[in-house]
Formats: sequence, C-alpha cells, structure tokens
Amino acid sequence: TQTIYFSKKCDIWLTNLHFLIAFYWGFMEKCGLLWYTNTNLGDKMRIITGKFKSKKLVSPTEGDLSIRPTLDRVKEPLFSMIRPYLNGARVLDLFAGTGNLGLEAISEGASFAVLNDKSKTALRIISTNVRLTQTSNCVKITAKEYDKCLKSLVGDIFDIIFLDPPYATDYEEDALNKIVEYNLLAKEGIIVLESDKRKEINENIDRLEIKDKRTYGRVTLRVYRWKE
Repeated sequence: TQTIYFSKKCDIWLTNLHFLIAFYWGFMEKCGLLWYTNTNLGDKMRIITGKFKSKKLVSPTEGDLSIRPTLDRVKEPLFSMIRPYLNGARVLDLFAGTGNLGLEAISEGASFAVLNDKSKTALRIISTNVRLTQTSNCVKITAKEYDKCLKSLVGDIFDIIFLDPPYATDYEEDALNKIVEYNLLAKEGIIVLESDKRKEINENIDRLEIKDKRTYGRVTLRVYRWKE
C-alpha cells in the first residue's frame, strides 16, 4: 500500500514538474529570453544615448561572424553626424543584424523604424532587443532579401536609411540605385552606408551625392543625400 501511495505521489510530482517546466519554457520563449543561450547579453553592445541610454542589448555569440554589429567607437561619431535628422524620423535599417542602429535612432528621437534582415539568427536577436527596449509599438521587423524588402516598401518615405550589408557582398550600389528608383528617401533625408574601408564603392549614384565621408579604423561611413 505504501509503495502504491508513494508511486502515485511521484506521478503527481512529476506531472506538476513537467507543467512548471512547460510554463517556464513558454514564458521564456514569449519574452525572447531563450535566445540568451545563443547570444551575449554583456557590455559589448548598448544604447549609447537618449531615453534608453546604457541599455544593454543582445549581441551575437563570440566567434559568430555572420552578424557584425556596428561598434560603439563607430556608432558614437555616426550618431553625432546624423543627430539633426533624428527627431521624429522614420528609419529603415535594411541589413539590421541586431537592430542596434534602428533602436539607437528610436532612443534618440526617431518615431518609427523598419528593421529588416533575412537571417533567422539576426531576426531572433532583433526581436529580443525590441523586447528589451519595449519598442514594439514603433518598430516593424521584416524578414526579406534586401531587394524584395525595398520593393515592398514602395510608397513609404524614410528620413534615414541605414545600409550595412555583409562585407563579403556587393549589395551597396544596387541597394542605393533601388532606393532612388523606388523614391524611398525623403526630400531632406539621408542614407548612411557603412563599409570596409578597403572596399571600393562606386560613389557616382544617379540623383545622389555624398554629403559626408569619414573613416574610423577599418570602417568607412558615407552619408548620401539627394543632389541639389
């Protein structure tokens, strides 16, 4: 009798344990916290200023070269350059990676951001960082190839467009031309292109001109605007 009683108690205990594990797992997944096991939540990436200043963001795992977030030593001068354009801005980050740039823009006064990436890993990190900053009401996440994303946005206008494609690709010129073709840039808007400084970029884009160009370490930033 005692054995049967003990066996029933164990069954009830295990059932409750399984329920608690399932509940915890579902809660963690809903909150995006499960992805911390595949990412870093440390001091490597953070919001540098604005209403989310010093907020830590999830970054790729050590050694994961498929996603290359913009480093603070580049992000700080970048946002100093574009700060006059941020207040109330509509932002597009075409190769969002971690969502780092779009969320920094929201922190500094942008009103809305489209964060696009085709990588499933990147999309998981972006979703987590949006939850961490509680910006889901002003961020749209899309999972498209860059050219399909641009085509899907025809009719929209953006004040700031970030282009930071993987260094091993040659998407820069095509992306710039499609932005012009689809008329996605506001009249007084800017496009920020980040690239490896050793990479040759065709700077002669129809209807666009370079407003600013700076190099920080290995990174070159180009800021485009409509030709006057």
